[in-house]
Amino acid sequence: MGFIDSSVTAVALPAIRASLGASLEGAQWISAAYLLAMTALVLVGGAMGDRFGIARVFAAGIVSFVVFSLACAAAVTPAQMIVARALQGLAAGVMVPGSMSLVSRAYPRAERGAALGMWAAASAITTASGPVLGGLILSWGGPEIWRLIFALNLPLGLVAWLLLRRYALTDPGQPGTRIDVGGAVLATLGLGLIAAGLTTTGPLALPLGLAGVIGCAAFTIWERRIAHPMIRLGMFANRAFAMANLATFLLYFAITGVGFYLPMTAMSAWGRSPVEVTLAMLPVSILIAVLSAPVGRLADRIGPFVLMASGASVVAVSQLGLAFSNPAPPFWTWVVPLIALSGFGIALVVAPLTIAVMREAGEAEQGAASGINNVVARAATLVAVALLGRVAAEAYGPGLPGFGLTSDTPAHLAATAAGFAWIAGLAAAGSGASAVVSALQITRRR
Repeated sequence: MGFIDSSVTAVALPAIRASLGASLEGAQWISAAYLLAMTALVLVGGAMGDRFGIARVFAAGIVSFVVFSLACAAAVTPAQMIVARALQGLAAGVMVPGSMSLVSRAYPRAERGAALGMWAAASAITTASGPVLGGLILSWGGPEIWRLIFALNLPLGLVAWLLLRRYALTDPGQPGTRIDVGGAVLATLGLGLIAAGLTTTGPLALPLGLAGVIGCAAFTIWERRIAHPMIRLGMFANRAFAMANLATFLLYFAITGVGFYLPMTAMSAWGRSPVEVTLAMLPVSILIAVLSAPVGRLADRIGPFVLMASGASVVAVSQLGLAFSNPAPPFWTWVVPLIALSGFGIALVVAPLTIAVMREAGEAEQGAASGINNVVARAATLVAVALLGRVAAEAYGPGLPGFGLTSDTPAHLAATAAGFAWIAGLAAAGSGASAVVSALQITRRR
């Protein structure tokens, strides 16, 4: 539920915008509010699991997530939706780390890499399945059918809760564990102000962005000085661990940026239906599902950074192809093969990324390492949605319906193509940089 709802809005956003009357900036915040809250709370959620018991906190996160999902389904204004999405993100931040911790604690260290690789594959599959699920639901009914996307979390949450009660290992928690509330507040302020600065137009954009940088710097100072930080910054002294997380940030910036704005472009300017977009995105989920397990085993033999560099390079090539497409590219013979190529590259990276991060962490810091990598990936998604939307809006230009709104005029088509070209080009640069970072780590180890 947590990962699907981070990506499902990619297809549903045009319908949500039309139903609620949201602007492009409002649409960005419908996604960013969720990502911001989830990113800031995911490490606190891990600490809460240690303090009160992982299964207990996980169950509370599931229940809260379902309740706030129903609030999203009932929203009638952009402001209500943004608030509901933020609360949903808070619940996801409590819920998501519990799943990884349960898997990590259920397996001995010798088998933990493979198990966490399966966890990473499952999260990547569900993230990639979000647009597919959204497209299928949107094809069933009228303009308000998008509300079903959020309402479906009720039966899903019930099933998850019952499975958790039946199979999860219980633990009493650790009453002495400290929860870094101050760090969570500073992280939320810093990331939120940066996102606001990237999203907002006008004279407030730069001050908001600078305030966000100051907030992140304050977060770093805070984490260095307190006894029980949510992120132990000393872990980044391990070069391989730091490089794996840098590669994660760059790659997730690229793939989530394109994944968020490609469906919007296809439906608003290329005249494609939600069902067609669903079918176009389906190869990504299939390739990740089929290849993640064998790729994880291969990473154990040849090292994860080789596959990370190769996969990120493939993704970069795919995104360059999208960047240099025609204003109305052939969808089935050009766009869809490039999406499938990107899915192949992502499948080469997903499991090795997790293996690289967890391999470099000590036995006592497996949970911290997984949490940090999760935060890095969500922060990259947040920055991608905010920054690339701003870039697309600037490239689109004034005086037309707006990037992401539906129109069939030649001017709108050309302006949307210009905006998406910038999105795909910057994403390709991010993927290429991720490949370089991984390749440098290969060279250093040799």
